[in-house]
Amino acid sequence: MTDLTVRRVDFGWFIRPAEEPGTGAPRVEPALGYLIDHPAGRILVDTGMGSHPEVDAHYQPHRVPLGAALAAAGATIGDIRYVVNCHLHFDHSGGNPEFGGVPVFTQRTELATARTVPHHTLPELVDFAGARYEELDGETEILPGVRIVPTPGHTAGHQSVVVTAADGTVIVAGQSHDHASAFTGDVLAHRAGVGEPPPWIERLLTFDPRRVLFAHDNAVWTP
Repeated sequence: MTDLTVRRVDFGWFIRPAEEPGTGAPRVEPALGYLIDHPAGRILVDTGMGSHPEVDAHYQPHRVPLGAALAAAGATIGDIRYVVNCHLHFDHSGGNPEFGGVPVFTQRTELATARTVPHHTLPELVDFAGARYEELDGETEILPGVRIVPTPGHTAGHQSVVVTAADGTVIVAGQSHDHASAFTGDVLAHRAGVGEPPPWIERLLTFDPRRVLFAHDNAVWTP
């Protein structure tokens, strides 16, 4: 495929409390999705931040509504033909209920966790009217040039999206890492044969990515 493109969708930001980043200070992080233009229809990777009083008190999110975020990227809610969630935490699946009847690709283990493990996510973001899940068991090409690869760690069912784009392979790695520098560290550790980088790093590198994009970092990894 030579006519696929990937564009960032800005869903706003939230404040991670000081105890979570491990730095002793709060950290403000973006909430980013990605829009893939494909001849078979537009794909949205992640859908923004869900809302709940406890979530809002904890993370103090500043949300860009789904429609406005997509409009800024040149699309509408009605344009989206497929949804992929890197995982089903509230800050990645907040707009899912807007996509009743639209196929939502997720790893089977992630969906089972979201439905059975307390506090994994907000239940109303999982089983909503018209929810239509395409449950995957491992690596799958969902459309020509678009492949989903399991990248467990942040959650057991976390997945990344590999896109054969016009300017080279782009990987939407979601929250496989909190930021691009952490991804760099694991890539170098793999090459040097030190430490314990996740085993799927080698699989991602076999795609010779030109860019790797993240859900909570505006920075982009390049080789």
